[in-house]
Amino acid sequence: MNHLAHLFLAPDSPQARVGSLLGDFARGVVATELPAEVREGLYHHRAVDAFTDGHPEVLASKRLFSTQRRRFAGVALDILYDHYLLRNWKLFSHVESDTFIDQVYRELDANSSLMPEPMQRVTRQIVRHDWFHSYRDLENIGYALDRVAGRIRFRNAFSGIIEEIEEHDEELERRFLRFFPELRHFAKEDP
Repeated sequence: MNHLAHLFLAPDSPQARVGSLLGDFARGVVATELPAEVREGLYHHRAVDAFTDGHPEVLASKRLFSTQRRRFAGVALDILYDHYLLRNWKLFSHVESDTFIDQVYRELDANSSLMPEPMQRVTRQIVRHDWFHSYRDLENIGYALDRVAGRIRFRNAFSGIIEEIEEHDEELERRFLRFFPELRHFAKEDP
């Protein structure tokens, strides 16, 4: 799961939502030294990722990608799932997506002192460049994935993966819509 989905699935508190993003920035963080709600969000992040990585619909979705790009399919799906979440938001929430995103942006700004420096830098970029609203557009997902590809330190075929996503968009979205309600149920069960 990517940032927006983790924030959406997190326990309902600003600190737990910070912890739900911290999972991607936890190197060097001592979990037992975190405030309880931040720690709860961190553990929630890890449980959500483990559930996602082993889910049959996610595994089947990865197999849709070419052998040259399959190694990176998990990364692509993580970011793509934020797009599908926004595309189908009304199926999962009675709160408008804009309202939720704006609230999250305020919470990230207000709670930056709870974040390690690398996370602060990224969350400032998320808010400043309004990443989450931009994820509504599949073209922006392609742009985000190409930026990730550019940060990979070895030769790879990840760049341009949006072409394969576009080719399989309907099936990938169908699989997401079968998977995400199960993940949502799992996330609410206090993983």
